[in-house]
Amino acid sequence: MKHDYHIHGMTCNGCRSHVEEILTKVEGVDSVTVDLVKASASIEMQKHVPIETFQQALEKDGDRYSIHEHGMHPGPKKKVKDAKSKGTGTFYCPMHCEGEKTYDASGDCPVCGMDLIEQQTTASNRDTQYTCPMHPEIIRDQAGSCPICGMDLLPMEPDLSAEEKNYKKLLKKFWISIVFTLPIFLIAMSEMIHNNPLYDLLTQKGWNWIQFALSLPVVFYTTWMFFERAYRSIRTMNLNMFTLIGIGAGVAWLFSVFGMFFPDFFPAQFKTENGSVHVYFEAATVILTLVLMGQVLEARAHSKTNSAVKELLKLAPNKAIRVRDGKEEEVGIDDIELGDILRVKPGSKIPVDGVITEGNSSLDESMMTGEPNPVSKAKGDTVTSGTINGNQSFLMKAEKIGSDTLLSQIIHMVNEASRSKAPIQNLADKVSGYFVPIVVLIAIITYVVWAVWGPEPSYVYALVNAIAVLIIACPCALGLATPMSVMVGVGKGAQNGILIKNAEALEKMNKVNTLIVDKTGTITEGKPSVETIGTAGELNSENEVLQYTVSINQHSEHPLAQATVQYGKEKGVDVLKTGKFNAVTGKGVEGEVAGKKVALGNEKMMEQSGATITPQIREKTKKYQEQGKTVSYLSIDAQLVGFVVIGDKIKETSKRAIGLLQDKGIKVIMLTGDNNTTAKAVAKQLNLADFKAGMLPEDKLREVEKLQRNGRVVAMAGDGINDAPALAKSDVGIAMGTGTDVAIESAAITLIKGDLYGIVKARNLSHKVVSNIKQNLFFALVYNTLGVPIAAGVLFPVFGILLSPMIAAAAMSFSSVSVITNALRLRSISLG
Repeated sequence: MKHDYHIHGMTCNGCRSHVEEILTKVEGVDSVTVDLVKASASIEMQKHVPIETFQQALEKDGDRYSIHEHGMHPGPKKKVKDAKSKGTGTFYCPMHCEGEKTYDASGDCPVCGMDLIEQQTTASNRDTQYTCPMHPEIIRDQAGSCPICGMDLLPMEPDLSAEEKNYKKLLKKFWISIVFTLPIFLIAMSEMIHNNPLYDLLTQKGWNWIQFALSLPVVFYTTWMFFERAYRSIRTMNLNMFTLIGIGAGVAWLFSVFGMFFPDFFPAQFKTENGSVHVYFEAATVILTLVLMGQVLEARAHSKTNSAVKELLKLAPNKAIRVRDGKEEEVGIDDIELGDILRVKPGSKIPVDGVITEGNSSLDESMMTGEPNPVSKAKGDTVTSGTINGNQSFLMKAEKIGSDTLLSQIIHMVNEASRSKAPIQNLADKVSGYFVPIVVLIAIITYVVWAVWGPEPSYVYALVNAIAVLIIACPCALGLATPMSVMVGVGKGAQNGILIKNAEALEKMNKVNTLIVDKTGTITEGKPSVETIGTAGELNSENEVLQYTVSINQHSEHPLAQATVQYGKEKGVDVLKTGKFNAVTGKGVEGEVAGKKVALGNEKMMEQSGATITPQIREKTKKYQEQGKTVSYLSIDAQLVGFVVIGDKIKETSKRAIGLLQDKGIKVIMLTGDNNTTAKAVAKQLNLADFKAGMLPEDKLREVEKLQRNGRVVAMAGDGINDAPALAKSDVGIAMGTGTDVAIESAAITLIKGDLYGIVKARNLSHKVVSNIKQNLFFALVYNTLGVPIAAGVLFPVFGILLSPMIAAAAMSFSSVSVITNALRLRSISLG
């Protein structure tokens, strides 16, 4: 038997596969298929398994997922407060070691050992809570007085994010490490002073014991996590940066301890004049402290890489004013329901997506579109969550709430894209796979070469240089090169109204050499209006033509149809009874109106209905088409009876955007379902040499495939249902944010403003991100290519230069920080 259930709590493909794995292990289950988009699970089972059994299996993995029957909704989850281990979002590895896999709690990646990053979500922006200063156990969602002592409740400090907690924890350990490492370093360096004054206080052996004692807090507390990660990496054979650090620093420290307890075991080369063994406590502790410093700097830099999402989260308001029965009440965002009437006061943030029902104002939408100019809004216009109201108050109706709002979808898409992997990263992944074993081999070879052919004390040189080789190598820098640039780049795009579905699209956009654009809603504003009504045949009245047009179009969602319906309402036209409605994609609509067979659309629609367009009507409509207008013909019972002329203004930025793209060597082609005369008129205004008219959805798809077969890298920009197949097939699909959900779902890039100039910005962003990635890869590869040989001592025979393990540790720490810092430069770039 087979049952379908709804799964609550999934946010990514990592969640989907995780849920699938959990449910498959339930006894009695044959197979499980989980759909992330539909948030559903289809379960094949030998006999009926109670839903409670599935829920228990999911709950063993934490309080994140829930399963319930379709049509039912999960109850509110218990709020879990765990300031030490859990943050407000999902955690993932910045190097994407396990693809899109995510974790419920902070910690380190089981593969590379890097600290997991917290994915910012709207849950990070919860309402302020209030507590009593005398009775902290009292916590309320609203201000008021304490029920115990009567004192006014005060706002609680918001919980720190997991990133901030991790940064503060590492910083605390770093300062403790400095306190113990600095004395060790000074004691060790004092040996370079002639007649060392410290030996007047204690013998060298005594100072060695003091170094040993001071090293214990560093090794076993502040940096012990590095050894834990190194051990786990060796046990699981996921060799990484911490494998090298653990081996290098561990060997130096253990060698020193062993030398103190068993000095007679070592040959004279390893001993000082007084017979004690050379110790390397300063090397071990300084190396570990410098690596810890690198982790502190990385933790601080990581918090800036997703600053774009954090800025978006600040846009999400916590409260709203709801109007019910003429009374206003302040409610939390989570309490808003579909259809609620909300009042938005001057200067307030729009709480949810909706439409203005009363009043007008100007809105600041710059945080979503990147455009600084306020946008005027009036009754009937849509407003978006997170945008800021101007100096007028208005009422709005809530149409999208919670995760359905545009702001929530933007944040979700940015998070998903930040975790995706760009194709260019495959090179770094291949190199990283062989990196650590090769470095360990080089360290062994270095030790052997110095021990056999090095100057005296050759074994000391061999040990120190082998440790330097292990420490300076940094696979971390190589692994971070691509994801850091992608993360910052995707966030930069979101701030400029460019939503990128995945890193592959961001990289491919830089290779695009052909752009296909639709006309209506892409080149034009997508706000058509009726300009002329024409008659022919048995209908002599323009009003009758309009009446039949409005009646058949009332069931269509096409922008041209909606324009005629709106025009009919303004003219007070009575709508006739309509049945058997059918939308013919790329042609028009047909159905029965008042018992008559009616068809409305382009010339192909007339051919399908059997109606003939007379030369007189064709001549009359041609002059409108030559002006770039769209003409829809109306037929009744296979007889042409009239036409409607619809105008749609070309966007002011379309011509400029197309010109800039052509200057970059991109071939721009317009494909439209409109007739050739109209298409030619529009192409002429835009200086477009390449265009094709009368294109059906399958024609657009075939054109994309033809160009791809000819070796072109194709981007397709469109906004309608008929564009969806071509958007999906193109190398990079670009949807106008003002278009249909189907088009947006089919596209890899969405332009919130629905403006062709956004493609120019997307292209510039792609170019700069790819360049930044290549810079990072160059830095990481060159750094390791030069650093490892120098640490091995290749410069010693000619220049007498050796690299101290401590300098190697400092260089290693700063290598990954430099990669992140370079990626952060993308935050300040101009997209044009």
